[in-house]
Amino acid sequence: MPNLLHLDSSARTASFSRDLGARFARRWREAYPNGGYTHRDLTREPIPPIGEAWTQICDTMLAEQITDPGRYREAVRTPAQRRAWAVVQPLLDELLAADVVLIGVPMYNFSVPASLKAWIDQVTFPRMNLAGKRFVVAGARGGSYVEGAPRAPYDHQERYLRDFIVGHFAVQDVRFVHAELTNARLDPGLAHLRDRHAASVTAALARIEAVADELAAEVEAVS
Repeated sequence: MPNLLHLDSSARTASFSRDLGARFARRWREAYPNGGYTHRDLTREPIPPIGEAWTQICDTMLAEQITDPGRYREAVRTPAQRRAWAVVQPLLDELLAADVVLIGVPMYNFSVPASLKAWIDQVTFPRMNLAGKRFVVAGARGGSYVEGAPRAPYDHQERYLRDFIVGHFAVQDVRFVHAELTNARLDPGLAHLRDRHAASVTAALARIEAVADELAAEVEAVS
């Protein structure tokens, strides 16, 4: 049965990215009640930043051309590196076991939260290839960053994740679903956009369920 890895990175307990991710996970688990499911809350259980020992492991991988994830452990040599690897190992195991990776991520300061960036840094190694896996990004943004919007050029959330997932991991199937204009609920200056925000949330909730159904059917067809 397929495995789903579900990451949350919002600092808020009640958040649109969490709601979207939960909606996808619920739909997916209805399709695969006996499938594997791992949920990791990167805010409640923060991942530490990488340190020098982690970089030394990567240097060894490069120098010795270790590209098979099954051999990554061979690059761990010193006590400091073993301590660094003890952080990496469970995160990497979860990622490698997943058929689908679901990332709930708000936009913070035009980009992604530090909690998610720390996870990305820990699990990413030189020439790492995750081709064949599918990624779903359930996002939320305070403003509007759709194509043609004034702030679209400042979107370093989707652009960063898309470039990274496709460019480094060689993943060809990555799907983004965003709830936009979330600040319109609170900011009087955006009050005139509250209807657009509500419509965006409604559309995103429907879309995330559709994506879950689409992926469940696609995975079933190839399993």
